Amino acid sequence: MKNIDHIGVAVKDLEASELLFKNFFGIEPFHREEVASQHLKVSFFELGNTKVELLFPTSEKSAVSKYLLTKGEGMHHVAFLVEDIFAEIERLKEEGFKPLSEEPISGALNKLVIFFHPKTTNGVLIELCQKIKD
Repeated sequence: MKNIDHIGVAVKDLEASELLFKNFFGIEPFHREEVASQHLKVSFFELGNTKVELLFPTSEKSAVSKYLLTKGEGMHHVAFLVEDIFAEIERLKEEGFKPLSEEPISGALNKLVIFFHPKTTNGVLIELCQKIKD
């Protein structure tokens, strides 16, 4: 694992949350994107070598929508950047960690992503992400 890529924060109102974090960090978000496959709109703030990702569900089908209903707004996940997501998935499975899907999917910022079940990571939803090579 290279480093923490970003921290995901589930929000109920993307525009209000962008303003809140803009005021807190003193900077504008650098990227906004809709991730249709995950029923999300996302907004990123860059802070040094890491980012904060605001996650806003666009449908009740979104896992973030369910998260907001049960836990409310707040930290959703921590994402780690990796060089070879497939090798890391296999290594972590051998160590007993359970991915939430069989294969990584396309995520925001042109990355492959996969999540690991919080029951196997001390209650923290962990995402691995790898830049998709052009």
